[in-house]
Amino acid sequence: MNISLKGKKALVGGSSKGIGEAIARQLAESGASVTLMARSEGRMQEIIDEMDSSQGQKHQYLSVDFTDFEAYKAKISAYFETNSVDILVNNTQGPEGGGALEKNVEDYQNAFDLLFKSVVYTTELALKHMQKNKWGRIITVASISVKEPLNYLALSNTIRAAVVTWGKSLAYDVAKDGITVNSTLTGYFDTDRIAQLNSKKAEKLGISTSEVRSNMEEQVPVKRIGNPKEYGYLVTFLASDNAAFITGTNIPIDGGLLKSM
Repeated sequence: MNISLKGKKALVGGSSKGIGEAIARQLAESGASVTLMARSEGRMQEIIDEMDSSQGQKHQYLSVDFTDFEAYKAKISAYFETNSVDILVNNTQGPEGGGALEKNVEDYQNAFDLLFKSVVYTTELALKHMQKNKWGRIITVASISVKEPLNYLALSNTIRAAVVTWGKSLAYDVAKDGITVNSTLTGYFDTDRIAQLNSKKAEKLGISTSEVRSNMEEQVPVKRIGNPKEYGYLVTFLASDNAAFITGTNIPIDGGLLKSM
């Protein structure tokens, strides 16, 4: 199966590293022109210099801070005044880990701004062109924790569940316009985020980070942690015409880790 996104424009959040970077690179390999969106301008420029441009793609970056919603709102609004996208990948860094008893109302409000408000606002801006063009792909990077909450990620569990149910509602409303809306439920991937969480867990349990990682790998039926490139393959498929009949779904990418349906 050949996936071609030639002529399509994509905006990918959190794309200076990890899963977001892998998604951006794979979309570019399939012919899309990609706007990277993250904080690190230097790193994003390095990625752009390395990304595939053999099909006439024009890549660029937008420097934003997802943790400051008002500043983010101003920057993304300005971007959409002169740009449009066909493919939107909603992805931000996760909020700090910790259990429910460790978090207060302000923590939840900050997580809501980071994970929910930024996604909804960006999608509203992107939809104008998609609806006019009668084609669009909205893909939100979420987590397996919306199905089976992880007790050390109370903020993420809570707010990502809201994002996923919002996406399901939106999918129904825009399906008639040729726009699909799907969420990907992330398992354990080899990223800086996992390394940071493992370090915190190791400190809390009094064990080494290598032991935490080994325990994590043992939980996954395929006995390994995912490669971010594999994430890029899934998102690129969902962004293509080949996935036109897939919408309103929540697709786990977790090596079989989830035990629920």
